Amino acid sequence: MRKLFGTSAVLALLGTAAAATGLEIEVAGEANGTVKIDLLEDVAPEHVARITELAEDGAYDGVVFHRVIDGFMAQTGDVQFGKSGGDISRAGMGGSDMPDVAAEFSDIAFETGVVGMARSQSPDSANSQFFIMFDAAPFLDGQYTVVGKVTEGQDVVDAIKRGTGPNGAVVGAPDVMKTVTVTE
Repeated sequence: MRKLFGTSAVLALLGTAAAATGLEIEVAGEANGTVKIDLLEDVAPEHVARITELAEDGAYDGVVFHRVIDGFMAQTGDVQFGKSGGDISRAGMGGSDMPDVAAEFSDIAFETGVVGMARSQSPDSANSQFFIMFDAAPFLDGQYTVVGKVTEGQDVVDAIKRGTGPNGAVVGAPDVMKTVTVTE
């Protein structure tokens, strides 16, 4: 039988599609304020579903920005090793208990404010970590899954404490996502 509708179209027809369209992140540390992100369900439905599920479960609350490279991006979302108040020496090495998500590449360019999913060498290894762009990085285009775009609070993103350690690791007290809320 030929596939006539994509998964999101079927879910929408059934009325069971998630109403989530964004995230609201309260950032604390050197940067303080709110970042609003429009999630792109039509571009990366599986990745957006993962992020919204983790946010709804409170998994992102208290997670640090562990890798921040000036002129490039701020990375966060390690729900396993990145909780503030604990030992964050392994932040960036973990993920959720859920399986990895297969790549959902698009033609959206990695520009200022674009949100992408972090992964290891395998394109199909994204799990819970994501990054927010400070500036354009065309070398990422088509190599990482785009999941959203900052709509408010890029100034807050731009103020996140920069890393000075190896590969942008934040030394000392990193900035943190105090709360992450799913918005409609």
